[in-house]
Amino acid sequence: MRFAFMPILSDEPSSWPQLLAMFQAADEMGFFESGWLFDHSSSAAVNTSGPCYETWTVMAALAHATSRLRLGTMVLAVARRHPALLAQMALTLDTIAQGRLELGIGAGWRELDHLPQGIPFGTPASRADRLDEGCEILVRLLSGHTVSTHGRFFTLTAARCDVPPVQRPHPPICIGGGGERRTLRTAARWAQHWNHPGGRVEDFSRKRLLLLRCCAQLGRDPSEITTSATIPGEDSAPERMVEEVAQLADAGADLVVLRIRPPHEAARLERLATALEPLR
Repeated sequence: MRFAFMPILSDEPSSWPQLLAMFQAADEMGFFESGWLFDHSSSAAVNTSGPCYETWTVMAALAHATSRLRLGTMVLAVARRHPALLAQMALTLDTIAQGRLELGIGAGWRELDHLPQGIPFGTPASRADRLDEGCEILVRLLSGHTVSTHGRFFTLTAARCDVPPVQRPHPPICIGGGGERRTLRTAARWAQHWNHPGGRVEDFSRKRLLLLRCCAQLGRDPSEITTSATIPGEDSAPERMVEEVAQLADAGADLVVLRIRPPHEAARLERLATALEPLR
């Protein structure tokens, strides 16, 4: 089993120096292969106190402040950044990080991350369609193609990115979400990583099997897709956490992402690593 972590918001806010210290500690530890950041427009969107830093700005700072740890977004809402702009951002950041970017993207699930900023939210079906269309554009631009398209959600005319990809053919795309009718099929088409955002191990197992079925229908080799699940990182109740990780391993998960509430301290990562080391 491989491990990652993701600090999240709660009613006990963390400062930028705390987040920076946590990622730098993980960079030095060697236990965690990657660190991930959420994508919310404000703390009010998730009913917590702030501050809620902008994801991509923080990613750029962390890329410069670390040297080993892979850095990912769990996950960007596709409507909040046009895929042509996001492709340029991703290739630039992957250059800064020397090939350590994990580009996580999803359909979006919170109205409050969209409507206050004037961004259309839409129905679950339209959000799923927008994700699939956006992923196709992203993959083509990230791979160096010139793209012209007039789709339902995005229009591009001879768009291209001048920054060459460090990772070939492009930075890996992680699609987060468990939508059984559309999201899993989009992951089977475009993703190198699928993340189950949380819930019962039985749900992860069922959705993973559906992902494998979608891969078979599309002629995609499922071994090309890392499967992961996000769970609470419980340094205060490590036995329960270790049991859940073991069950996920039995269900076929390649990676577990530990969701960590404040305080975001390096000592918490060390306690988690100690508890989980036998499962690595």
